[in-house]
Amino acid sequence: MRFAALLLLTVSLPLAAQPDVTSLARSVDARYNRLQSLSAEFTEIYRGQGMARTESGTMWLKRPGKMRWEYRQPREKLFVTDGKTAYFYLPEERQVRRAPVKKLDDLRSPLRYLLGQSRLLKEFPDLAPAPDLKPLEPANTVLRGAPEHMAGRVEQVWLEVAPDSRITRIVIEEVDGSTTEFRFRYLTENQLRDDARFRFTPPAGTEVIETEAFEP
Repeated sequence: MRFAALLLLTVSLPLAAQPDVTSLARSVDARYNRLQSLSAEFTEIYRGQGMARTESGTMWLKRPGKMRWEYRQPREKLFVTDGKTAYFYLPEERQVRRAPVKKLDDLRSPLRYLLGQSRLLKEFPDLAPAPDLKPLEPANTVLRGAPEHMAGRVEQVWLEVAPDSRITRIVIEEVDGSTTEFRFRYLTENQLRDDARFRFTPPAGTEVIETEAFEP
């Protein structure tokens, strides 16, 4: 009798509410499309090809299509684009790689379109809840989808979204099984007034290499 009562109670409990993906995606779009600039502290975690690596630093985004990633730990390096040309600078090696943004194959590059051009449902037609990936914060929602513009390289992407529609984590799984995870903290909006941070001139004596892909 006790077992029957327990079974009845279990099956009568409501299922966990699933997020309204369309509404959530539109809320994220509305937040980022009104921004002119964004900065955040980031942690980048790479796993694949028999290695694991964690790096951290500060990221800046500015419309239209400008981006700067300053890595501080475990070593200094810089990824910056003015919207047309991207640079990846390694100070300790006195080397900079340069690529046209239109030809660039880099997992950071699509983030430059986050401001002013966010269209999550267009970019991820199969966007859906991802209950199998635990959010970093209990109140957040995790979504998963396959990005159309990176088909052939990226298998799927997870987006962790806070209640205020901020994206606090992005996990990218490539077709070879490797993953790159970006975690964002201390987001600051609309504080950049000029483009000086997105200009880059290779220091004297630095080797410049033309490329279309930056290694992780």
